[in-house]
Amino acid sequence: MTGTVPILSIVFMGISGILSFIIPIGLLLYFRKKGAEILPFFIGCAVFFIFALVLEQIFHQIVLLSPIGNSIQNNILMYAVYGGIAAGLFEETGRLLAFKTIMKRYREKDVNSLMYGAGHGGFEAIAILGFTMINNIVISIMINSGASVQLLTNMPAEAAETLRMQFDSLTTAASWLFLIGIIERILAMISHIVFSAIVWFAVKNNKIVLFLLAILMHALLDAVTVLVARSGINGAEYLAEAVIAILVVVFVLVAKIIWKKETKKLE
Repeated sequence: MTGTVPILSIVFMGISGILSFIIPIGLLLYFRKKGAEILPFFIGCAVFFIFALVLEQIFHQIVLLSPIGNSIQNNILMYAVYGGIAAGLFEETGRLLAFKTIMKRYREKDVNSLMYGAGHGGFEAIAILGFTMINNIVISIMINSGASVQLLTNMPAEAAETLRMQFDSLTTAASWLFLIGIIERILAMISHIVFSAIVWFAVKNNKIVLFLLAILMHALLDAVTVLVARSGINGAEYLAEAVIAILVVVFVLVAKIIWKKETKKLE
């Protein structure tokens, strides 16, 4: 392992990490000002944790360690489709169950669906980006202070090699790359708000087709992202973000049409 982590990289890690906490809080305050209740935000956080970080991960452990697991992981198309469908099924089912049960008392205000989505996507941003950036900053400080050398010498060879690869990635990565994560999380939060609104009306107006649409949109977003990011073409990471942005814009437009149509029926 050679080199140190540029100070600018650490600064950008800090910016991404801080924004991953600030933006969800900002969304909570914004939707509260629009008349939403506060609890749906935290219900969204809890549902993401249970369905995405616990149940979905257990499912992946079962499937990917099964005989068919190797086939899925060795075929990029299969892996992308599998991952997209799994994420769509677990997270949208979580929304559906939440809206049918604990969120039932908040059904009078449609804006509560957006507050729920902010919590769902906000918790994901904090869990995926926020804590990762905190970890990266700690490791970067260790590298720059020389403490990482002693750490590696006291570890088993295999674990040390894994950690050394992480160290190398931090010292060689372009500083601005650490800002891409927050852009991706913002787009993800918008998509979660969109999916929440669609599933909300699926429950409120008893339209299963909207629930299926949310699953399809979620699966498409995740699958296309994986396919583009792992395509091997030059600038794949930038292309992936561009594709995500385009899909999210389309999803927002679709959600607006659904919102207007479904709320008009209730007038």
